[in-house]
Amino acid sequence: MATPRNKVPITQESNFEIQASQPAGFGKVPGFRIGDILLDRKLITEEQLRDVLQRQKSSGNRLGTCLLQMGLIDEETLAQTLSEQYKIPYVNLDQVEPDKETVLLIPKKLALQCQAIPLSRTGTSLLVAMLDPSNLAAIQELKFASGLEIQVFVAPESQIRREIQRFYDESSPESGDEELPRTEAVDGEVYDRLLHSDLSEASVEVIDETPEAVDVYALESMSGEDRVVDLANLILVDAVRRHASDIHLEPYDREFRLRFRTDGQLVTVMNLPLTIKDALTSRLKIMARLDIAERRIPQDGRIRLNVRLGDGVKEMDFRVSILPTLFGEKIVMRLLDKGNLMFDMGGLGLDHESLARFQTAIHKPFGLILVTGPTGSGKTNTLYSAISQINQPNVNIMTAEDPVEFTMKGVNQVQINERVGMNFAAALRSFMRQDPDVVLIGEMRDRETADMAIKASLTGHLVLSTVHTNSAPAAIDRLVNMDIEPFLIASSLQLICAQRLVRRICNSCNETVSVESSVLRQAGFANQELESIKPQKGRGCDECRGSGYKGRVGLYEVMEINEDIRKLILSRASAIEIREAAERNGMITLRGSGLQKVRDGVTSLEQVIQETSI
Repeated sequence: MATPRNKVPITQESNFEIQASQPAGFGKVPGFRIGDILLDRKLITEEQLRDVLQRQKSSGNRLGTCLLQMGLIDEETLAQTLSEQYKIPYVNLDQVEPDKETVLLIPKKLALQCQAIPLSRTGTSLLVAMLDPSNLAAIQELKFASGLEIQVFVAPESQIRREIQRFYDESSPESGDEELPRTEAVDGEVYDRLLHSDLSEASVEVIDETPEAVDVYALESMSGEDRVVDLANLILVDAVRRHASDIHLEPYDREFRLRFRTDGQLVTVMNLPLTIKDALTSRLKIMARLDIAERRIPQDGRIRLNVRLGDGVKEMDFRVSILPTLFGEKIVMRLLDKGNLMFDMGGLGLDHESLARFQTAIHKPFGLILVTGPTGSGKTNTLYSAISQINQPNVNIMTAEDPVEFTMKGVNQVQINERVGMNFAAALRSFMRQDPDVVLIGEMRDRETADMAIKASLTGHLVLSTVHTNSAPAAIDRLVNMDIEPFLIASSLQLICAQRLVRRICNSCNETVSVESSVLRQAGFANQELESIKPQKGRGCDECRGSGYKGRVGLYEVMEINEDIRKLILSRASAIEIREAAERNGMITLRGSGLQKVRDGVTSLEQVIQETSI
């Protein structure tokens, strides 16, 4: 659109000129009420002001509206007076030309509702002309719709209405459409479903939500919109449908990215419109019972939902983490589905011999059992499976977890809360006064916790816990580095299990692939089996969304602590020496476990090489 004659574009730098162009006398009494300003300018008399105030009281209208209705001032004078009252620049739209692309950032319906017209965009700020700069609700609506900070200018109402009519009537019909704008998306099908699905709020039932804990205005103005509620619900439901473990909502300068972690891999689902960022974030924070007004510090919450999928209802837990970033708040939601929890240890992926060693250890009356591996390797599932094996009415089981991911009937579970002093060490001290038989400590993070866990295992309790190391032998080094005496480690340890998760080959599209003998040999296969090995790989199909993989399976390295290894621990032997002794004792390494999964056609050679080392 060409700029009309005698009209100039407006920028953030134009503020000074606009303020300087105000009528003489303005700017001397900032902060006064509108009636006082008009009296000071001798634009109305005291008697007229009393009449206006009386009319305002009886009608309930704003004072400025009453002044206009009584013909005491015109629109331009009202706008200039409001500019003076609120110390906000006045702009004459007869002299300033709004930018067309900027105007269309705001839907026509919202522009009319807020009586506002965007002027231009500068960086992260949207310059907007409106009649009433005290209408904070309207300013907030404009901010949520545009995804930008709002800088307000005051302009006469008739000029604003004229510009709204001119710009939106000249633009295409789609410009005032309330639908979410189309964006570049990796998965167009998902985008279409997000916008056109018939999913309603009834499809997702929030469990134990307390609306009283949230700001009423924010709830109505942001999360109350149907499109925001439906979009939030559909993202959660779609993640459940895809069997995702995590949802990532990430704001950047020019995009708002949605990603799911499926089978351990982060996959971009789509780029959401930036205009929906604040509204969607607020909706999810409300569902998680977090403070929507706080955007400066991290927050953690929880969403519990009953999700209807087909004819069934699935109870889901979403652990919500909010982190302020440069361009807004990043949201990560961990999906906790009890239906995916496998309590049968035989189904975890353990080979027969390793499973027998693990079950022997957990049925001992005392000792320490450690499960080790990186974050997201399935340690919690392994521990829960072990606990379920020994969960009997005559056994008192106490757990300290951060967080408690799943509830187990008959198990006393304690949520760690560092803010009030309830850490793992404090929980363990209390457990010792609760007559426990079995104790599970979510993680041995420090010397105090490790020392107490080991002492508990030496005083007649079976203790299960986790540490973060790359292999089973390395867990012993980790304990030594925590200043735990070797004789305590040797006396208490019964078994260490290291694990990884690798992706399963899709059963619908698996096929045999040709791999060079040198690659097989380097991966760890023996020379005599190079000809017989037939590695498989998924070619990609609709069932696995073209990835070739569907689901995950565990690789396990189970190291039983026998007398030979105890002697090595006492002599402060290295992890390499302990590993060699364990292999002589029959321990199958993580790589060995992975190679067996390749022989069985469960996973691909690439996955094993990626997740394990020789």
